[in-house]
Amino acid sequence: MLIGVIADDFTGASDIAAALTKGLGEGGLKTTQYPGLPTRPAGGDVEAGVIALKSRSIPAQEAVAQSLAACRWLLDQGCQQIVFKYCSTFDSTDEGNIGPVIDALAALLETESVVVCPAFPAMGRTVYQAHLFVHDQLLSESGMAHHPLTPMKDADLRRVLQPQTTNRVAHVPWQTVVQGSQAIQALFAQQAQQGRTLHIVDALSDYDLTAIGRACAGAKLVTGGSGIGLALSHNFIRSGQAFGQAVGASFVNGPEAILVGSCSGATREQVAWHQKTHPVMAIEVKAVLSGETGPEQIVAFIRQNQGKSPLVYSSGEPDAVKAIQQQYGRENVAGALDNLFGEAAKQLVAAGVRRIVVGGGETSGAVVSALNLTALEIGEEIDPGVPVMLSKGDNPIALALKSGNFGGKDFFARALERLKGQAVSGDDAHIMPAQVMRR
Repeated sequence: MLIGVIADDFTGASDIAAALTKGLGEGGLKTTQYPGLPTRPAGGDVEAGVIALKSRSIPAQEAVAQSLAACRWLLDQGCQQIVFKYCSTFDSTDEGNIGPVIDALAALLETESVVVCPAFPAMGRTVYQAHLFVHDQLLSESGMAHHPLTPMKDADLRRVLQPQTTNRVAHVPWQTVVQGSQAIQALFAQQAQQGRTLHIVDALSDYDLTAIGRACAGAKLVTGGSGIGLALSHNFIRSGQAFGQAVGASFVNGPEAILVGSCSGATREQVAWHQKTHPVMAIEVKAVLSGETGPEQIVAFIRQNQGKSPLVYSSGEPDAVKAIQQQYGRENVAGALDNLFGEAAKQLVAAGVRRIVVGGGETSGAVVSALNLTALEIGEEIDPGVPVMLSKGDNPIALALKSGNFGGKDFFARALERLKGQAVSGDDAHIMPAQVMRR
């Protein structure tokens, strides 16, 4: 294994896994995603391993412990470069968890120069003058300002990150980035000599991310969103340590289900669009907490509407979600919904469902954890940042894990179609052999 990624949620893990698999055009790395800390060594053919944690919103001390354990496992697999992947909207609080995890990983890896670049231009996330934008709005003026778990009320990443870290924060301006990777590396070195360890790097386009990624060749630790992963694969292919592998198709035929727990604006729009032509079931959180609604109701609805792309969701307007959290407690609400969707997924798979699309990072984590999947192969992208994923084994499950703000308005039905293809089983169900492209 060449690159090891520690992702702070499940959809973010699949996001960067897609980037590492795709690469810059000459192919990417053979990538496997691990839901949670693996307990066994990786396969010998894995070039990039992505460990998906649910550490974004847990106490910082727990996030650090989990991240360090993941890093040690990745190092044991031979990884030469560690990537800490967080959301392209830099979701965090004044206490972390981004800063504390970066500090702990930097100390373990004994590095004094770390890139911080959450930019993902394909999804409208750009960084300029160290300020994070969502399309044409500052982060603090976007919907993220009202996020129920991690409201982001400041777009200046220097001000956001500095209280979370014991290291000094620096800024690499876009005017340097456009000069190319050598200019970026020179400024990294200059800032490190001045005792400034964390480099927030501007990026307005994939071209910028490519230059930044190339500047990270040989870096022990890189942190950011998924976009930087494209060039990280390229570095190992260019050095001859890997051959570019084109992404193959992966298919599973069988019954389908869509489970949605995100309350983002994009997801609510996607649910409304899906509802125009497909059966949709809304879940009332109060009914879940009272025991009136349980996984059995979800399973019954999905089975009654099999073949029609049925969708079950618990999304709501941010103000309504916040009111329920204040009434019942944020952790109680989150735990109840995680248990509901996780148990429903288990029962659905037991009943024969083979294609599952999940909306929302927390819900994705709950579903994958409940299904006890140990490794997922990465296939083609459905939309930017959302790949087809395939479990290993004799009876594989095809998955798509969508971050709340990702995907087009018709994403859910289209994702199910992308998971569907020729009937396959056993080893034949894995991603079809990809063309090897040698440099």
